[in-house]
Amino acid sequence: QVRLVESGGGKVQPGGSLKISCAASGRTFRSYTVGWFRQAPGKEREFVAGISWTDGDGNTYYADSVKARFTISRDNAKNMAYLQIHSLKPEDTAVYYCAVTSNYYSDQWREYEYRGQGTQVIVSS
Repeated sequence: QVRLVESGGGKVQPGGSLKISCAASGRTFRSYTVGWFRQAPGKEREFVAGISWTDGDGNTYYADSVKARFTISRDNAKNMAYLQIHSLKPEDTAVYYCAVTSNYYSDQWREYEYRGQGTQVIVSS
C-alpha cells in the first residue's frame, strides 16, 4: 500500500515557475515508477511526466507537449517526487496528480496502482 499526497499547487502568473511535490508513504517507494498526470477543466486526464523505479535517479520521460518546460525528479530517501514547471501558460491550468506503478514505464493512468488526490494549479494574471 502506498499513500500519495500532492502539495505546492496554487495560482501563478503566466511565465512563472512552480514546483509541486508528492509525498509517499511506505518503505517500497523506490520500487515504483512515479507518474504525474493532469486534468484541465472539461478535458480528459493526460500524462505529463514519469520517472522510473530505481535505486538511482531513475529514467525520466515526458509528454511531447511539456518536455521543454517540465522536469520530474525524485528523492527516494525522503519518499518524495517533484514536478518543476517553468514558463507556465494558462493552458497548464489543471489539477495535477501523482501516481505510482510497478511498471518500469507507463503513460497510462489505468496502469498506476496508487494515486493521489491532486493539487490545483491555476495560471492566470
